[in-house]
Amino acid sequence: MPTLGVNIDHIATIRQARRTVEPDPIAAAVLAELGGADGITAHLREDRRHIQDRDIRLLRQTVRTHLNLEMAATDEMVAIALDLGPNYVTLVPERREEVTTEGGLDVVSQQERLAQVVDTLQQAGIPVSLFIDADPAQIDASASIRAQFIELHTGPYADARDEATQAKELQLLAAGCERAIAAGLRVNAGHGLTYWNVRPLALLPGMEELNIGHSIVSRAALVGMERAVREMKLAIRGEY
Repeated sequence: MPTLGVNIDHIATIRQARRTVEPDPIAAAVLAELGGADGITAHLREDRRHIQDRDIRLLRQTVRTHLNLEMAATDEMVAIALDLGPNYVTLVPERREEVTTEGGLDVVSQQERLAQVVDTLQQAGIPVSLFIDADPAQIDASASIRAQFIELHTGPYADARDEATQAKELQLLAAGCERAIAAGLRVNAGHGLTYWNVRPLALLPGMEELNIGHSIVSRAALVGMERAVREMKLAIRGEY
């Protein structure tokens, strides 16, 4: 059964809406771990719209499970990651005008640059995951540049408007997971997952971790972070 990585970005989104000091994503991470989170994920964006540099530093000092730093493959972010030493890094595409990450990283068209970033980080002992669509070419390119992980983009599955479309997207994710494992990659998944659609992803053979943020933070606003995380763990196990 895959583990649960809790993305706390949107705790910081609430804080930054008023540019104040609360709610603190560090406190949210502590409560998420108390609720059973197996890891904490945070995206330090170039525009610093939610998570701030201070948050990442304190998370590295306080997270007791593992810290997954999501970031763009820029020189600035590579330098921060090398200084910080997170448990692993997930490289994601990033555009200033997007609301959230839209689509997977295009590894095929950026192989040379991404290979350099992957090598630099992994030589420093920081495993790298690539957030990609479940596309055979992207999976093969990820393996060719020697990333240790991929994170399959589950947005199209989560956004499906009917059962037939959702089933088709699940098939694509299952095939992508199988192809990646055969190529020597370890597989995580995330984006748009909720209490009601997470179970089929959890059943995919070889799936290691599911990274979930918005749904948990939304639930936490009503019932608290610990309970929201516990309930997502139940959903992953099919007990919710």
